Amino acid sequence: MHNSKVKKEIPSMDQWLKEAKADQNALLEGMFLIHNGVVRKTPKVKVREGVDDGSVVVGMTFNYDAEKVDAAIEATYKMEGIFYVRTWLNEGELDVGDDIMYVLIGGDIRPRVIDALQFLVGKIKNECVVEIEQH
Repeated sequence: MHNSKVKKEIPSMDQWLKEAKADQNALLEGMFLIHNGVVRKTPKVKVREGVDDGSVVVGMTFNYDAEKVDAAIEATYKMEGIFYVRTWLNEGELDVGDDIMYVLIGGDIRPRVIDALQFLVGKIKNECVVEIEQH
C-alpha cells in the first residue's frame, strides 16, 4: 500500500482530455467521462445505509494497492468500445473537500463509457483501496 503524509498534486482535467484526444485511438472515441471522488463530511454509513450516529467526517486516511489498480484498468480495457483509461489516486491523510481520485474513460458510445466508468470506480473502491473516515 502507498502511504504518505504529503498530499499529491492534483492533475489537470483539461490536460488529461487534451492528451486523451491526441491518443492514437482518439478517432474511435465519441465520449469521455470523468469521475472525481472527494472526501465529504457526511459519513459513508449515513449516506449508504441511512444510519445517523450524529458524527461528521473531519478527514480520511486513504491508501491503495497500485498493482490491483493496474489490474482493474487492464480489465476495463477489455470491455467493448473502451479505448482510453486513466486514473489518479491520492494517498495519505486527506481533509474534507480533498480529491480522493480521478478516473477518465474514453470510448465509442455513451452506454459503454458509462458502464466502464461504473465498473472501474466500483472495482477500485471495493478491491483496491483502504478508506478510513476520521470522525
